[in-house]
Amino acid sequence: MTAQDLSKIPARMASFGEMWNFLRCGVNVIMTDLEDGMPTSRRGFYTNMHTTVYNYCTNSNVPRSLRPNSTGANLAGSDLYNKLSEYFVAYFQQITEQTAALQGEELLQFYNARWEYYTPRAKYLNTIFGYLNRDWVQRERDEGRKQVYPVYTLALMQWKNELFMHVQGPQKRLTNAVLHLVERQRNGEFVDKELVKNVVYSFVSLGIDENDLDKECLDVYKEHFEGPFIHATELYYKKESADFLAMNSISDYLKKAEERLREEEDLVERYLHSNTHKELVSKCEEIINREHFESMRQLLQDYLDCNQDEGLQRIYTLLSHVPKCLDSLREHFQAHVKNAGLSAIDRLISQGDGGTTNTDSLDPTGYVGALIAVHRRYLDVMKRSFNGDAGFIASLDEACGEFINKNGATGSSSSARSAELIAKYMDGLLRRNNKMAKDDDVKSALNRVMNLFKYLKDKDIFQKCYTATFSKRLIHGLSASDDLEAFMRSKLKEACGFKYSNRLQRMFNDVSASKALTYSFKERMEQNPGNMDITFSIMVLGTNSWPPCSPKHDYIIPQEILPTYDRFLEYYQLKHSGRKLTWLWNYSKNELHTNYLSQKYMLMTTSYQMSILLQYNQNNTLSLDELVSATSIPKHVLTQVVALLTTAKVLVSSEGEQFDLNLSFKSEKIRINLNQVIKDDRKATDQMVLKAVDEDRQFQIQTMVWRIIKARKTMKNQELIQEVISRLSPSFIPKIPDIKKAIEVLIEKEYIERAKESRDTFVCIA
Repeated sequence: MTAQDLSKIPARMASFGEMWNFLRCGVNVIMTDLEDGMPTSRRGFYTNMHTTVYNYCTNSNVPRSLRPNSTGANLAGSDLYNKLSEYFVAYFQQITEQTAALQGEELLQFYNARWEYYTPRAKYLNTIFGYLNRDWVQRERDEGRKQVYPVYTLALMQWKNELFMHVQGPQKRLTNAVLHLVERQRNGEFVDKELVKNVVYSFVSLGIDENDLDKECLDVYKEHFEGPFIHATELYYKKESADFLAMNSISDYLKKAEERLREEEDLVERYLHSNTHKELVSKCEEIINREHFESMRQLLQDYLDCNQDEGLQRIYTLLSHVPKCLDSLREHFQAHVKNAGLSAIDRLISQGDGGTTNTDSLDPTGYVGALIAVHRRYLDVMKRSFNGDAGFIASLDEACGEFINKNGATGSSSSARSAELIAKYMDGLLRRNNKMAKDDDVKSALNRVMNLFKYLKDKDIFQKCYTATFSKRLIHGLSASDDLEAFMRSKLKEACGFKYSNRLQRMFNDVSASKALTYSFKERMEQNPGNMDITFSIMVLGTNSWPPCSPKHDYIIPQEILPTYDRFLEYYQLKHSGRKLTWLWNYSKNELHTNYLSQKYMLMTTSYQMSILLQYNQNNTLSLDELVSATSIPKHVLTQVVALLTTAKVLVSSEGEQFDLNLSFKSEKIRINLNQVIKDDRKATDQMVLKAVDEDRQFQIQTMVWRIIKARKTMKNQELIQEVISRLSPSFIPKIPDIKKAIEVLIEKEYIERAKESRDTFVCIA
């Protein structure tokens, strides 16, 4: 039958032989008519072909091959399907013969040309045989014959079986030809990129999932291309990296590696299936980076030492997808930051006190400044060079926690010193005499300190130290501003919780209330002018809010202030009946005016200094024992107070422990500040803070043990210890011996008991 006969379709009741002869002629025209193009322009061609297929599938008079246990209706179309399959087999015989002598790029060009010619015609046939697909093919597949395919899929399967596998052969001719072009491109040569893309796309198209034809199947692509491609890539970059490093530095290698990885990313986008991206990049990074990681790690150290952000960023980018290398990089970064912090503190200690290693006199400003400088430096490095990577943030936090809590200033056994110095540094920022001109500068500095605060393990010690310094600022009126104090309280509320910040707020409220109390007392005294013989102000502090700071010794109130003292007591008892006042003479301060010199001076003193100087209203010379008897101040404290007065030349030492009033005293200043902290007082305060912390910790541990066992009813020893540590760690890390001691205390108090069947288990006593 010729092409001209395609206008006459077989009769509806024609035999299968007649129908197939007509259809075979049409299929042949579609598959071989290269000059005239697709025959869609021929009038009625499509309609005639489609009608013939329909007539065959619905003509009950056409003989059919029946399968056992199947209905004739279900098998209608099997003969036509088989004839079409045989046609494709015959079609490829001549084509495969033409590929025998072709190699390399010529083979790819021939293969691609045939593919581009074949696939659109196969799709056209799929449309013509649409009724066969919808009726017979679909029914066959529904019955479980998954090897029956729609016509287009059948065409692809025959291409794969009859042409693709023949051309590939055991030598994988197509794959090797593609890989050769890819290698040429990697070497900088010009290649036909579209050719490579089309051939690789055919590998993807030939993958068919028999159970789900709509599902993408990459079996052919992975077996015949992806696997060999990854292997060829590995060999290529192993050789190239070794050759490059033999002639160039590791720094140049990083730039080359970065460039190569970008090229491979581009190669995936241009030619390959997206699923290849992860494995290809992973393999490239493994070959290019992991095998030379030791050299990169040494270079990392050099970059960290020299602040080479660009180099650090390049190393991070190259290793960011190699988990093992990146983990090692983080560990190295953590160790470097820790050493940098420890070295900064060691340098600070060696620079102080003539190069000695005494840490008792360590300047809080220098200490905290060194910690902040290290933290800020590597925080910037982490953000700029490591892209804010969560793993590097964790490494930075871990390193900062190590060198902040244990360094040359703290010793190896305790982190209390660090908490104490940070609290003192904050005290310096919040005092009137800080060197910062604007509150905004102070707030920025406080924010930087709070970044360190989160790393402290002994936060409870910081809280005690900060409370002590806060109380002194309030008592002596040393705060830079109420706004800064409120700002700091809000920060501590976020970090320590409402309970602690509320205590600070109550202390602040006590000071405000005391100002109102002083004002009302003065108004009361002004009603009788004879009562106001001295200027007087008072601060009444709540015992539960303020740190314990009362002196442990007696004190004789000087006669000069005793009347005012008695009047205030009487007035306060009238306003607040039943309250007991404990006077904190060690915190009081006074102003004395001299009357024995030609020049009048104002001396700013402590209460102890005032008591000593007032004794010289009756005597010009007094011994140390006489001063002790007149004031009841302990001799070891009085000795230091007198030493301050003799240093200021207000008193002069004569024979032995005799002290004379300096009648020829002179000073360039009219207002002289003698109010200085005694060393013993400072040490006593620090010891008192640490003692209070230790007592609070014991109570907290006991309370936590009781709460846990009460909630769980029974609990094993090891589990209980771990639970206590976990719950108390935000405030401090309890020691295991302290936890065991707390357990024994609770057993003695009969809150808990050991289980009879197991001594290692504790039970709550109802």
